[in-house]
Amino acid sequence: MSSVIDLLKSHRSIRKFTDKAIDPEILNDIFLAGQAAATSSFLQGSTIIRVTNERTRETLAELAGNQPYVRSAAEFMVFCADLKRAGNYCREYDKPFEGDYTEHFIIATVDVALMAQSLVTAAESVGLGICYIGGIRNNPIDVSKLLKLPMGVYPVFGLCLGYPDQNPEIKPRLPLSVIVKNEVYNEDSDQEKIREYDETIREYYRNRTGGGHGISWTEQVATLLSEKSRPHMKQFLEAQGFKFK
Repeated sequence: MSSVIDLLKSHRSIRKFTDKAIDPEILNDIFLAGQAAATSSFLQGSTIIRVTNERTRETLAELAGNQPYVRSAAEFMVFCADLKRAGNYCREYDKPFEGDYTEHFIIATVDVALMAQSLVTAAESVGLGICYIGGIRNNPIDVSKLLKLPMGVYPVFGLCLGYPDQNPEIKPRLPLSVIVKNEVYNEDSDQEKIREYDETIREYYRNRTGGGHGISWTEQVATLLSEKSRPHMKQFLEAQGFKFK
């Protein structure tokens, strides 16, 4: 089996880090690995804001839902979808800027996700741990002001990076047959397999919480999709120049 495949299959989120700093050369190589990810239409629509100032980190930790690892990780960065950089050159070539189309928003957002995951894989390959921070979108206006994000740029998620100070169990994923379909979308045998998976997830959570809640996957996602989720995002994105034409 490929060592890369083994690495990808062993991914865990890390929320406790040692105080060991990351060597600048290693960090630079990790950034280059992330930058090498695929980018639609060669837009390169990603910008990383590396945050080292302690007070800024403290504020971001609070804005993201009081997540302490935002402060404690060796590195914290915010990944942004960026249409401004490329859009700067429309005027130079006497072209109208049409970056507020939904497709351009999708391209930039996918670019960010691809870049981040390549960076994460590179980081984990040298013994680092990571934790994505979607809580950055809890207060996107305040985050954008803090990081001085201009129109055409929005914060997609944060990323904690550092040397792990814990060894958590790998969280089981859905059965592959539920995810990978042949030819067409069908759910013929999904329900039975998902119910079995629910039991696996209950046991995983019981172990992780020391005999705690033991919630199933179906209950967890049903709750997620039945509640309003960051309803402020549409208005925020429109204010940042993403009009969804």
